[in-house]
Amino acid sequence: MSVRKDLNFEDFEKILKTEKEKVEKNIDAIKAEIDALALEDEIDDTVDMAELQIDNMTDQTLLHRLEAEIAEIDAALERIRSGNYGVCEKTGEPIPLERLKANPYARTINI
Repeated sequence: MSVRKDLNFEDFEKILKTEKEKVEKNIDAIKAEIDALALEDEIDDTVDMAELQIDNMTDQTLLHRLEAEIAEIDAALERIRSGNYGVCEKTGEPIPLERLKANPYARTINI
């Protein structure tokens, strides 16, 4: 793999770290909601229980997606540190700048 000389790694590192902070805040908010749902004691009937379960499943799904996004951001930050950021993992070709701007943790040229 080649090292990209046409990218300002510091700019992308800043973008990724800012995005990571946002995702971490969302994770904290969802975890707080999950905790609040677990403490719910006003379950009067099966409809309330079903709604509570749906809310919990939705929150768990969102939490897993956000945790996966954190892992992708961390992997992109590691690629910056190792010097192979912006290089397609499949082809070894440079990932277009427009794609990196749209998705700064992109691993490949293709979407």
